[in-house]
Amino acid sequence: MSRRFTAKVVTANLLREGDVVYLTADDRWSPHHHEAELIEDEAHGQMRLLHATAQKLLVVGAYLADAKPGANGPEPTHFREAFRTRGPSNYAHGKQADFT
Repeated sequence: MSRRFTAKVVTANLLREGDVVYLTADDRWSPHHHEAELIEDEAHGQMRLLHATAQKLLVVGAYLADAKPGANGPEPTHFREAFRTRGPSNYAHGKQADFT
């Protein structure tokens, strides 16, 4: 029996900066998880992933990450993805600078 599809977002890393980004419904790459397009259909998810991986001069390592609907947009469901939303952990810069 096949596994039921769970909601996902497309995530990748910017090629030049290395920052974690998320694909939005209007085809932008956002550094904010809550702005990502929440994908609830497996076929649509595969199409969005193909679209992301074709952008080789902009992003690398695109994949579908588990997510769930939240009050302000998609929320990560796995600790690894929650960690990636906070950016580098060695010192406050990038996304972490926003929290200080």
